[in-house]
Amino acid sequence: MNTATGAAALPELVLMTTPPRAPRHLLLRPRLGLDEERFRDRQVIVVQAPPGFGKTSLLAQWRRELLAGGAAVAWISADERTDPQRFVRCLVHAVRAGCGRPAFGRTIEGAGASIGELEGVTAWLAEVAQTSLDLVLMVDEAERLSGGALGLLCYVLHNAPPNLRLVVATRSGLEDEVADLCTYGHGAVANAELLRFRLDETLDVVRSRFGTKVDADTAARLHEMVEGWPLGVQVALAALERGGEPRAVVDAMSASAGNPQEQLVGRLLADLTPDDAEFLTRIATVDLLHPELCAALTGLDDAAERLARLIRDTPIFVVGDDREWCRLHMLVRDALRARLAALPAAEQADLHLAAMRWLEQRGMLEEAARHALAAGQREVAYGLAEQCLYDAAMQGNTGAVLEWVELVPEAELDRRPRLRLTAAWVLALSERHQEAERLVARILEDPAIDDGLRYECALIGSGAAYYADEPDRCVALFEPWADAPRAQEPRLARMHANRLAALAILRGDPALARRHLQQLGRGEAARGHAYSVRWSEFITGLSYLWEGQMRLAEDMLRPALASAEESLGRRHPLTCMLAALRAAAAYERDQVDEAAALLANRLDVLERGGTPETALLSYRTAARVAVAQGVEHRALDLLETLFAIGAARGMPRLCIVSLAEQTRMHAGRFRPETCRALAQRIDEIVAREEVGRGPLWCRMVELQRAMAHANAAIAAQDWRGAKTALERAAPFAGAMKLGRVGIEILALRAYVLDRNSEHGRDLLREAMDLAHTYGLARVFVDAHPAIADWARSLSVDAAGHPEPGRSIAVSRVLRPAAPQPARDATAPRAVPSTVLTPKEREVLELLARNFSNKEVAQAMGVGEETVKWHLKNLFAKLDAANRKHVVRRAQLLGLLEGGEA
Repeated sequence: MNTATGAAALPELVLMTTPPRAPRHLLLRPRLGLDEERFRDRQVIVVQAPPGFGKTSLLAQWRRELLAGGAAVAWISADERTDPQRFVRCLVHAVRAGCGRPAFGRTIEGAGASIGELEGVTAWLAEVAQTSLDLVLMVDEAERLSGGALGLLCYVLHNAPPNLRLVVATRSGLEDEVADLCTYGHGAVANAELLRFRLDETLDVVRSRFGTKVDADTAARLHEMVEGWPLGVQVALAALERGGEPRAVVDAMSASAGNPQEQLVGRLLADLTPDDAEFLTRIATVDLLHPELCAALTGLDDAAERLARLIRDTPIFVVGDDREWCRLHMLVRDALRARLAALPAAEQADLHLAAMRWLEQRGMLEEAARHALAAGQREVAYGLAEQCLYDAAMQGNTGAVLEWVELVPEAELDRRPRLRLTAAWVLALSERHQEAERLVARILEDPAIDDGLRYECALIGSGAAYYADEPDRCVALFEPWADAPRAQEPRLARMHANRLAALAILRGDPALARRHLQQLGRGEAARGHAYSVRWSEFITGLSYLWEGQMRLAEDMLRPALASAEESLGRRHPLTCMLAALRAAAAYERDQVDEAAALLANRLDVLERGGTPETALLSYRTAARVAVAQGVEHRALDLLETLFAIGAARGMPRLCIVSLAEQTRMHAGRFRPETCRALAQRIDEIVAREEVGRGPLWCRMVELQRAMAHANAAIAAQDWRGAKTALERAAPFAGAMKLGRVGIEILALRAYVLDRNSEHGRDLLREAMDLAHTYGLARVFVDAHPAIADWARSLSVDAAGHPEPGRSIAVSRVLRPAAPQPARDATAPRAVPSTVLTPKEREVLELLARNFSNKEVAQAMGVGEETVKWHLKNLFAKLDAANRKHVVRRAQLLGLLEGGEA
């Protein structure tokens, strides 16, 4: 190994083995921590992803974790000039610089040309094995290594001694090299999809940069716009910092020109060769990409190889678990389609026809129909749509079906009965339920229809009534078919059970609802009908929430929501409805931030496509979250929006719930006139709307009215009036088995008795026991802040210690926090590490505070000669020339935190 140029190359080696400064707003991602199961005890970890996915930032996070855990970390930033000889010298210098071992590798350097690169790496591994170090070697940008140097790195990966761990970041090329290590549990690979930001991580980044200036809805929109691409998130955040009102900035980002994302995409595309740019423009015709489909669109024999190279080298693709299929990043796809639109119309039509033929041959009829329509082949498009849309609706692809409903003329619907039935199904389960009922009426006008179709129309009609918030009509429409033999068909059995369960909840029997679903099970009837199974999960979760069983609801809804998000998407109506239920449960468990994240950028979907129950539940939960976060004005705005939704959709119950919730909020602050006016508005709506309504609807409304009057009386401190109103509300809550409301009424009754100089303590203790059983942490603070304080006092003994069996988590009312003394962010602190001894770390901290040798000796209680001896070791280990230099080197290597100027 030639070392003749060693002296001249030393500055370059220093730069290559100096770790980069951690980003200013580095997000620590716990799910990617080295203690997580996927990385724990793995000797080799490869982080492999295209540019812009935060590989270096993740290595910086891991380096901080490792240093804090006492490991020594050596760093190499590879470049194109890193040939085998240079790589060996980098290995030696990385250990010297990062681990404070100035004498490390002298034997290897002394051998000079007499030792080859492979022998040099072997000697390096042997010397590492003989050290007392728990060493981690990090290699960043490994794709820039020359072929020979990459071969040496692979040799190190497969021959590392037990005290050496390796972390390698690269764009591509190492997954096959470490496949055997992964198979035997010694290695792990973190790919682009794992590095992509999750919503909660984007929310954390936004909060750390902007605090409460940017709300969760805006942050969620931003996240979905960039699809979790880490570089895209950073660019968008930079735009928010330069812009004005956050919502307006995000709206501008969605525009077609002039926004930072467009500029970023433009730069990415500008770096491509003309052939690659043309290839991408043509394949942007379709949403999902397959190598054979790309070949059909471009006519290129090397289309598969070109696609694989672009996936590997650029960050513009999203690749799922099925490696054959991928898609373009949404921002890139939109930019490419703008270029596609500039092509001649005939050329665009040819591309759509080619896509249609390929997709039709493979049974992907809905996608083929879209391309047929884009190519001007309307009759072909309608025919393909009729063949596939019914199944698409049954599988939950409601968004696509609704788009076709808009595209297909009414005359075509009359010509195609199956298409008309499909349209009725998807319109029924949305805010457009009246249109569905008209379509059903036209189907039933045909005297030739059989009982099977009549039964399906009953399913549709009762579903439309459910979405119209008309529970009595929903029950009446389906009750004649409750024992229909037609429901024994596997295709409809799950839907039939779901409908019976929904009706049981409306009647106030959530346990019976679960019984209906459990009798069917998840076996043969569920096979091939996953969307119906998701509805079963939704109804089960709703039944637990209805009863107030928050622990059971959360256990049920957590996996159900995760599965729905993965298969249907985050903003699918059913996914959003599951999220609304889980947000309500999370809030009641006092997980306020999690509830806010679950509802972020979903309220608009629930408003249009959610059931009335999930719409009111989501807005009410969002309002309560806002109060818990100290922004009461935001809560009132959300409740007024709920009132407006109820008025616009002809659902007066939503208006009444909005007013009742506002009454409860104001009662907690003893605002009697405001509460009285709100209760009066509820009385007026009930008087106007109850005519012609059935008992189920009236029971729901009367409960809200009674609770509003109780809260209004509490606000006016009219304890007798409050007692009367609560006694009127209790039977309604009991009849509907509304467990949480029942506990709230119990607590309010206890409070009213106590205020009226009667004994209410035992009643409150009973409410506390039930709340503990059901997992309700916020029921008392929501009922009234004074009740929460009282309950908290009852859960401890005279000394302030929790009483066994009586302790309960009671949330507190948000109050302005007392000013805390600001922490000195510049105070130096030595990071625990095996690189430095405890005494050396103590000396280093005192040096960073500009102590003289005499002051250091006095602070440590040692002699000045001992301090000089420690200083000599520090200078040698950190390759420093003076006191100031040793502090800066320690900061650079991550051995000293704080103290930066």
